[in-house]
Formats: sequence, structure tokens, C-alpha cells
Amino acid sequence: MSSEKPVEMLDCWRDNAKYWTGYSDTIAGMFAPLTEAMIRRAGIHEGQSVIDVAGGAGEPSLTIAERIGPDGSVMCTDAISEMVEAARREANRRGLKNVQFRQCTADSLPFADNSFDALVCRLGVMFFRDSPRSMREMLRVVKPGGSLTFAVWYKSDVNPFCYLVSGVMDQHVKAPAPDVDAPNAFRFAEPGKLAEVMSRAGATDVRDEIVSFDLEAPLSALEFWTMRSQTSDTLREKLAKLPAAEQAQIAAEVEQAVKAYFPNDRMKFPTQMLIATGKKRN
Repeated sequence: MSSEKPVEMLDCWRDNAKYWTGYSDTIAGMFAPLTEAMIRRAGIHEGQSVIDVAGGAGEPSLTIAERIGPDGSVMCTDAISEMVEAARREANRRGLKNVQFRQCTADSLPFADNSFDALVCRLGVMFFRDSPRSMREMLRVVKPGGSLTFAVWYKSDVNPFCYLVSGVMDQHVKAPAPDVDAPNAFRFAEPGKLAEVMSRAGATDVRDEIVSFDLEAPLSALEFWTMRSQTSDTLREKLAKLPAAEQAQIAAEVEQAVKAYFPNDRMKFPTQMLIATGKKRN
């Protein structure tokens, strides 16, 4: 769940890396239903060669590696070396021998044309600095007839995991309206927007659909806020400018705002994502 951004934004993700890797097990569990949905829609099966672009600390690469068997292979890529090394360590811990790792960005993939049966990218494409260029590059490395599968956030206002925190923060720190075409989490939240980028790059059989699931984790409301405030460079930057008393007030307000989504002191947010799929022309 990492990204490809201009230099200053990559610096933010380098700062994020220690938090994302620290929460990697929790995040893997949270997004496991999305990973499963992507595997199904991509038609990934034993023996295939798969590339995961912006694979972060190793997901969905490692789950896919477990599914495709010893005759298959996965190439896990990310722009941030710390993410790549975290993914490598986890693969070694699991004893996975069919996955390799490479630090690279989506717009400059160091692989030959027609190298992979399938390409996946989970919650990364919305951060690519030049999405048309990156899409053409990703198509280049997929074999003719191979699949491309992307997962992105659906609209913020249907995802309480996102909008409840934003609503509290907006009461304390006013932010300008975001550029809807700039790299950000909801850049491709509008149905059809990412599909159009895929089609213009040359993909065929392009379609997208909304996928609903529960974003679950063994976290209390306070632990949720700790995770969210650490893993988001935007939140860290805003909070750092506030006095300690106001930071504590925000934490209390977030806990109150999200409490309905923590039955039995365990996180459970209804969530909607978009999955866009396509193929490379034969």
C-alpha cells in the first residue's frame, strides 16, 4: 500500500515507512478482503508470473505468492527501499521462495516487455505522479492477453474510516480544497475515472466495480487513532503544529466520533473500494 510520487512526496513516504512496517500485520489483516477480491477478479492461479506494483511492506505480493505455488513467481516492487526490505523480511519469515523484490517506480519498471501474466496494484495508483505514463509502462511489462487489476478508495463520504477523522481535523486545522487530479487517496474515487486512464493507455475489456467489505482489526478506538495519526504524513504534519492540549482534545474527539464502529472494543468499519480491471491487447 505504498506509492510513486515526486521527490518531496517520496520523502514523506520514506518517513511513513517505519510506521507502515510497524503496523504491517494489522494492515495486512485489514485489507485481506480487498486482496481476495483482487485475486478473484484478476483470475490469478497457480503457475502464473505476477508483478505487484507499489507493494509496500509485502501485500498483496505475499498472499499471491502463497496461492500460485512453486511453479509461479511474484515480483514485489515499491519506490521505497525500507518498504521493499520489510517485504523481503516477511517473505523470509514465511519461507516463501517464489517471490522477488525490486525498488522501482511505476513509471520506470526495470523489466522486459511482456514479462508477466498479471499485474496488481492495491491502493497505490492514485499516488502515481504521472498516471498515464505509469499506466503505459505497466501495460508494457504485461504479456499480451494478461490482466491488470487496481484497487482504489471509493468516495470518502461513504467510508467512515476516512471521513470521521477528517471531520474532526477540519474543526481544528482548516485545509484548502484538494486538487481532484493531484496525487491523493481519492484521486480515482469517481467510477470510470481510472478506467478511462487504463483505456487511453491501451488496455481492453476495462471495467470497474464497487467492492464492499468490513475493515476490521483488533484495535480499540484509541489504538485506531494512534495508528491513523502515525501512518498519515498529513495528520502527523498537522498535529505537530498544535499544542499538546489540542492534540489530546483531537484524540478524545476522534474516539467519540468513531465509537459506534468499535463493538466489543474491536474496529469494524463498513468500507467501499473500487476495483478496476483490464487486459493487454493480444
